[in-house]
Amino acid sequence: MTDPVETEILRLLLIAVAEEMGVALERTAYSPNIKERRDHSCAAFDAAGNLVAQAAHIPVHLGAFPEMMRVVAPRFDWRPGDVVLCNDPYVGGTHLPDISLISPVFASGGVVGFVANRAHHADVGGAYPGSLAMTTEIYQEGVIIPPLKLVEAGETNPAVLELLCRNVRTPEERRGDLQAQLAANATGVQRLGALAERYGAPAFAARLQAARRQSAAQVRAALAAAPAGEFVGEDWLDDDGQSEEAVLIRVSVRLEAGRMRLDFSGSAAQRPSSVNATLAVTHSAAYYCLFCLLPKTIELNQGVFDPVEVVAPPGTIVNARPPAAVAAGNVETSQRIVDAVFRALAPAFPERIPAASQGTMNNLTMGGAGEGRPWAYYETVGGGAGGSPERGGVSGIHCHMSNTRNTPAEALEYHYPLRVWRNAIRSGSGGAGAHPGGEGIVRELELLGPAQLTLLTDRRRRGPYGLAGGEAGRPGRNAFRRGEAWEEAPGKVSAMLAAGDRVRVETPGGGGWGAPAE
Repeated sequence: MTDPVETEILRLLLIAVAEEMGVALERTAYSPNIKERRDHSCAAFDAAGNLVAQAAHIPVHLGAFPEMMRVVAPRFDWRPGDVVLCNDPYVGGTHLPDISLISPVFASGGVVGFVANRAHHADVGGAYPGSLAMTTEIYQEGVIIPPLKLVEAGETNPAVLELLCRNVRTPEERRGDLQAQLAANATGVQRLGALAERYGAPAFAARLQAARRQSAAQVRAALAAAPAGEFVGEDWLDDDGQSEEAVLIRVSVRLEAGRMRLDFSGSAAQRPSSVNATLAVTHSAAYYCLFCLLPKTIELNQGVFDPVEVVAPPGTIVNARPPAAVAAGNVETSQRIVDAVFRALAPAFPERIPAASQGTMNNLTMGGAGEGRPWAYYETVGGGAGGSPERGGVSGIHCHMSNTRNTPAEALEYHYPLRVWRNAIRSGSGGAGAHPGGEGIVRELELLGPAQLTLLTDRRRRGPYGLAGGEAGRPGRNAFRRGEAWEEAPGKVSAMLAAGDRVRVETPGGGGWGAPAE
């Protein structure tokens, strides 16, 4: 029988491995998107590729990492010093800008685990700078990297690196960020290997299995305490960027006998645009919703997922099939999946579920070649969190599937030919309620040189819903200023802007919870 004190010590040590990997990545990365916004995740796995710890980084990577490891772990004859590179959304990736590096960890002569990190690169090629737009097939979104060895037995394969860098707009920045990812994995290999040596490989494996069983049992107990039944939730994306037709996300959540089954049958068919989500992204959103409802004492590992079943019919918006484009599915559809699941679960957990948060990542990408130097910029913009049964929603933060920071004005203006004109709270955007929704943000940038700009945003037609009598938050708005005139911009659009032009993004406020006072 495993000592619970030793189990807790090991849990904290495993989390520390992933957290230290993240620090190494942030401190050595080249791009502001990774070192300032912290758009990355780090995790550790057992010898079979099952999750044993993930740092509190990006929730949309939560369920996707295990999906990729299920493919990668048994695929290679692993040697010390190997590093596998992959960004393919159809083998557990999220979207092409998210590049994963996976390294085996050896102890006592064999593989005892893996470490991995996933970082969002500001450009991976494709039809548009920033590699996020309303494309119609994945081949337009950038270079697709199947699982292959970037480093073999400690020797970097220069051909792989050159091939990747030749297909992007900012090769030196990509090279630098990949080196930072390698440094993060090297840190993880050293730390996880030391842990395995400390316990001994057989005992280490046994403790990881015991931790998984414990987490699964705790999740089953938490779900068994919830009211049994079937709960249905629906929500819609504004459109798919190619037509004005709303895109339905429908989920039926069944709670029974300590298990949760989420069935997305009835959701819209996959679209000829990039709002399609892969199965890995849908898993991430579903697991995130569950984890938000669990006691904080439960260890995040593969056991948390064991009592959960996700049904997502192939060919739908929540389980797209190749060659569907998927760039926006990761950042926008994932948010709407969360909104639909929480809406379904609100009657089962009335004291826990908040009103809808902003429900979009407000993706803004730009790129050009100012003074002959190519550049590519990517940022998500925070908004209002939904009011909850306990308190009002927080203003101006990244919500749910996004957990990044903003790019500081100083870093942005130093690194890019851009000027920040305004970054402020959008007063009056939160939904009214006994506990009102948080306020959105107004962010306005000026271009100092010509660039192609893309906006991938949602909740521009429907505000985030309120709960328990609370009112919806205000929808977001986008606008361009060409010359002296402002013009309203669609939620999903690409446009060429000139030096001196501006873009303004007004993000949604969160929904209110509870009927507002007179």
